[in-house]
Amino acid sequence: MAATTENLPQLKSAVDGLTEMSENERSGFINLVSRYLSGEAQHIEWSKIQTPTDEIVVPYEKMAPVSEDVSETKNLLDKLVVLKLNGGLGTTMGCTGPKSVIEVRDGLTFLDLIVIQIENLNNKYGCKVPLVLMNSFNTHDDTQKIVEKYTNSNVDIHTFNQSKYPRVVADEFVPWPSKGKTDKDGWYPPGHGDVFPSLMNSGKLDAFLSQGKEYVFVANSDNLGAIVDLKILKHLIQNKNEYCMEVTPKTLADVKGGTLISYEGKVQLLEIAQVPDEHVNEFKSIEKFKIFNTNNLWVNLKAIKKLVEADALKMEIIPNPKEVDGVKVLQLETAAGAAIRFFDNAIGVNVPRSRFLPVKATSDLLLVQSDLYTLVDGFVIRNSARTNPSNPTIELGPEFKKGKVTVTAKSGTKIEIPDGAVIENKDINGPEDL
Repeated sequence: MAATTENLPQLKSAVDGLTEMSENERSGFINLVSRYLSGEAQHIEWSKIQTPTDEIVVPYEKMAPVSEDVSETKNLLDKLVVLKLNGGLGTTMGCTGPKSVIEVRDGLTFLDLIVIQIENLNNKYGCKVPLVLMNSFNTHDDTQKIVEKYTNSNVDIHTFNQSKYPRVVADEFVPWPSKGKTDKDGWYPPGHGDVFPSLMNSGKLDAFLSQGKEYVFVANSDNLGAIVDLKILKHLIQNKNEYCMEVTPKTLADVKGGTLISYEGKVQLLEIAQVPDEHVNEFKSIEKFKIFNTNNLWVNLKAIKKLVEADALKMEIIPNPKEVDGVKVLQLETAAGAAIRFFDNAIGVNVPRSRFLPVKATSDLLLVQSDLYTLVDGFVIRNSARTNPSNPTIELGPEFKKGKVTVTAKSGTKIEIPDGAVIENKDINGPEDL
C-alpha cells in the first residue's frame, strides 16, 4: 500500500516514544515525512528551463584577482569558516571507519591534508580560520578520538553531529526502532541538506556569527580539490551573494551529476531524479547541460540563520528505499546543493576541474597516489607533464576492491606494518601476528 498523510498521526506518536531523538530531530523528521506524504514535490516544466547566463554562473577567470596585500587577505579569511561533510564511512573502499581517515598519500589522511591546508593559511596570514566537521552518528565517536591528534596544530577544530532519523518500515510506515530495531541499522543520517539546520541547532552558527564570521565553505571531505579559494570568497563578499555553488564542465564520466539551470527567474539545481524519462538523454548530453555540481558550496551564515528560523529550506526530497536485514525500509534525504533556490542573489561559479578531485573508490586512490599527482603544502597538484586534461581510467576487478584485515592496537601502543607487507584476511593484535 502507498502511504498517505493518514499515516502521519501514527508515525508521530511512535516518534514521540523514541527517547534517543532530540526535539529538533523529532520536528525535523516529522516535517520531512509530512512534506513527502503530501507530495508537494516541485514539478519541473521542461520548456521553462533556461541555460544560465555568465551573470548567474560566473566564469572563474572573470572573477577579480585578489591583491597581494597580506592584510586584505587576512580580512577576507577572518570572515570564513571551513566545513567538511564528514558523515560518510569508507565502506565503498572496504573500510569500516570514517572515510576521512583513509591514507591518501605520503602517509597522510584526508583529514591530515585538510588540517595542513588550513594551518598553512592561518600561519601565513595570521588569521584563525576554524575547521568544522559535520559528523554522523556513524562517524562521531571515531572522529572525536582522531581529532585529538591535532591539539597542537594552529587550527581550531569543531565537530557537531548531523541529525539521526529513524528508518521507516515501508509496508507499515512506522519507524523501525519502534518495532524493536534498536541498533545503528534502525537509523540513518538524512543527507547533507541537513547541514543547515544541524549547524544552527548545534549552537555553532550563532557562535561563529558572534565572532564576525560571514561565510561557510562547505565541501565533501573526500574532495581533494576543495581548497579555500580567496578569489571566490572576495567575489561573494563584494557582490553580497548569499550562496555560491562551484560547478565545472561535464565530461562523459559526469553525465549523472546535477546541473544548474535558470527557472522562473531563479537559479536552481536540476538533478537526474527530477528529469522526466523522455528527457533523460537530453539531460545527460554535454551539449545542452554543460556543467555539473561539485558540491563545493559557499554560503552566507546570516542567510542560513534567517532561512532555518523561517523553516524556509524546503529542498527536494530524495526517497532512498533500501533493504536491510531482509526488511524493506525507506529513508528520506535532502541535498545541500538543492538549497540554492532559497537564497538571495545566489550564483554558480564555473571553476577549473582541479577543484573537483573526489576519491570515491580504491581506483581513484591509486590515481591520486601515482606520479600523476604531487603533494605540495597539503594540496594535491596534478602533474603538468600530462597535457591531456582527462585522467586515465582505472578499473579494478572485484578481488581488488576490498579484503578483510583487522589491525587492533591497544591504547597507547603502536603496531608498525612494514612497507610491502601483503596481508590478507587476518587479525593483527601485535607484532607477533605479522
